[in-house]
Amino acid sequence: MSNLTPRDPDAFRDPLENYDPKVYKDPLEEALAEKTVGEICHEPFVTISPEATVHEAVKKLAGLHVACLLVAEAGKLVGVFSDRDVLEKVALEFDDVKDRPLRELMTENPVYVYQTDSSAAALAVTAVCGFRHVPVLDLEHNVVGIVSPQRVTTFLEQHFPK
Repeated sequence: MSNLTPRDPDAFRDPLENYDPKVYKDPLEEALAEKTVGEICHEPFVTISPEATVHEAVKKLAGLHVACLLVAEAGKLVGVFSDRDVLEKVALEFDDVKDRPLRELMTENPVYVYQTDSSAAALAVTAVCGFRHVPVLDLEHNVVGIVSPQRVTTFLEQHFPK
């Protein structure tokens, strides 16, 4: 025998029935809360195989004038290789490492955001983790882009109160 009294199904009230939508103090606050990472320009982006050589990666960075390569295997992010990696891991030892696979010198397990995350999430990763370039993934973990400082600035300018 149960101590619970049966509930009247007609007495149910949806707790969101009287929900007042969030009121934002300005368009920027609203954009950061309501707009997704997917609404920040995240293309084009450049991928490279983890089996490519360090030399190939450095040539690609320089030739395309980009600061970060997304290292991907079968469309899935496995690392990043950035201008910072070149300075910290390659520059002084280029002759010794140039023929090694990128897998050995890339930054593994990079922090990323999903394109469905709030735009504020991308800013939080850059501010809290200190990354300038943040990979963007879809919900199947496929690489779909990268968020950079310039792209974030453009997004913020579009929503900055006039």
